Amino acid sequence: MTVKTRFAPSPTGYLHVGGARTALYSWLYAKHNKGEFVLRIEDTDLERNSQEAVDAIMEGMEWLGLEWNEGPYFQTQRFDRYNEMVDVLLAQDKAYKCYASKELLDEVRAEQEANKEMARYDANHPKIKAANDAAKDGDPCVIRFRNPKEGSVVFDDQIRGRIEISNSQMDDLIIRRTDGSPTYNFCVVVDDWDMEITHVIRGEDHINNTPRQINIYEALGAPVPTFAHCAMILGDDGAKLSKRHGAVSVMQYRDMGYLPEALNNYLVRLGWSHGDQEIFSQEEMIEFFSLNAISKSASAFNTDKLLWLNNHYIKTSEPEYVAKHLQWHLDQQALNIENGPAITEVIKLVGERCNTLVELAEQIRYFYEDFAEFEAGAAKKHLRGVAKEPLEVALAKVEAIEEWTTENLHKMIADVCADLEIGMGKIGMPLRVAVTGGGQSPSVDAVMQLIGKERCVARIKMALAFIAEREANA
Repeated sequence: MTVKTRFAPSPTGYLHVGGARTALYSWLYAKHNKGEFVLRIEDTDLERNSQEAVDAIMEGMEWLGLEWNEGPYFQTQRFDRYNEMVDVLLAQDKAYKCYASKELLDEVRAEQEANKEMARYDANHPKIKAANDAAKDGDPCVIRFRNPKEGSVVFDDQIRGRIEISNSQMDDLIIRRTDGSPTYNFCVVVDDWDMEITHVIRGEDHINNTPRQINIYEALGAPVPTFAHCAMILGDDGAKLSKRHGAVSVMQYRDMGYLPEALNNYLVRLGWSHGDQEIFSQEEMIEFFSLNAISKSASAFNTDKLLWLNNHYIKTSEPEYVAKHLQWHLDQQALNIENGPAITEVIKLVGERCNTLVELAEQIRYFYEDFAEFEAGAAKKHLRGVAKEPLEVALAKVEAIEEWTTENLHKMIADVCADLEIGMGKIGMPLRVAVTGGGQSPSVDAVMQLIGKERCVARIKMALAFIAEREANA
């Protein structure tokens, strides 16, 4: 048997973090078992669907690298198939027409609640039975599935274990509306059958749907997939993850400067574990992933841990790969990197200091653009009169350097210290502020090497002019 999983979002919004984790688990399980992964768009909610949401889901899946073997299938393109199967159930008396109006059903439900009975559809209720008996062919009706009245539905959830639901707790659900459109629970079953889905991995909010769907699979004579229901994701305050916890859309994490590997690595550990290992390559995720290692308990989202992982991937990924994802942020910040050092060299130098690509883009501007003024706090502290002579000596030595290397720049700084008998801080910090405009950067010799001689000379002169003006105004 070929293992076949599916991710089946509704296009009523963006791809959120919970959906992305479900997609990742489904994708990993298929890959682990050398199976296939299907993308299906469950777009039967015609009022809330949007093409924008479809595009957002596809963009999120592609950004995460969760490529699909089949699809995307759209349920709205399969209505003929669903209705064909509804007619099969009607012909076999496993489904029936119901003519009871919404108003009548509301009235019956109110009676049930007043009598402290379970509020549910009851085909044998006198009022509903009378409405059906009085109906004529052509009157508006829904089609209801004739749910078994005896026994129970039992299934072995791969995460939660044995689950049993009595058929007496389920009513005869609608499988086709009065307008002729099929409903979610029925479409899902036909899709899974036609697409030969073997394993359904989804959120725990679907547990109540599963026994209803199992009864429909069996009524159609379709094989019943294996189910695995994942616990929800909570915010760090213990409440269900929502917009108030920050970004919940996958593409928001892209916008905030995360690499897809970091988010995938974080999501896979948000409910699944392999010993104490925290960092997983994609190959390791595929190799180690199993459904029985998924926790039954809800997981709490921890942004600090995600930031730590993102920093790890920025530091350890190939600079060319980081550069590919960084480009979007450079464009957003209108930073042109054509007039400056190779971006891969800058990433090697600055990347390990940054938790996000947004930070990285912000911190490398001085490599590519000149600045008109120095950071106020850094200039006030380090571009003082006492720094004038060290910077003047450094300028002379910088202008004399013929081979512009980090080693020669390091020697230049050491020579300034020796000539003036000062500590490294007396020249290192003024030089850093002079060439970068601020007080934070990697090793100043390596920074100067990438900035280039011409720019360094001009910026040191600018710093000396700043000191002179400051002294004149004192």
